Amino acid sequence: MASKRNEFVQFEDFFPSMVERLGAEGFLDELCNGFRLLMDQEKGLITLESLKKNSGFLGLQEMMNNEELLWSMIEEGDLDGDGNLNEMEFCVLMFRLSPELMKTSRMFLEEALTHA
Repeated sequence: MASKRNEFVQFEDFFPSMVERLGAEGFLDELCNGFRLLMDQEKGLITLESLKKNSGFLGLQEMMNNEELLWSMIEEGDLDGDGNLNEMEFCVLMFRLSPELMKTSRMFLEEALTHA
């Protein structure tokens, strides 16, 4: 659940329990599904406009009208500097936002690679 505290949006970290329940491959599939929900269908990227338009699909209605917050999310994950998020940048950002996944990311990566 998203809640506003001290001008930051705090999210409860459900990712570790999702990994436990879905396994590494299932979790990566869910991250990819999340990316596809948020992306601009024509560009294949998450843009500021697509994030504003589609964030309600993920229960983030309160963020839809906060352009500054949405832009900061894109900037945080934009590794190549194009002002958008591709699928890899989105997945890396999601991992970085989950402290518990960052701790266990090596185990997660090894499990994913054994199923590849």
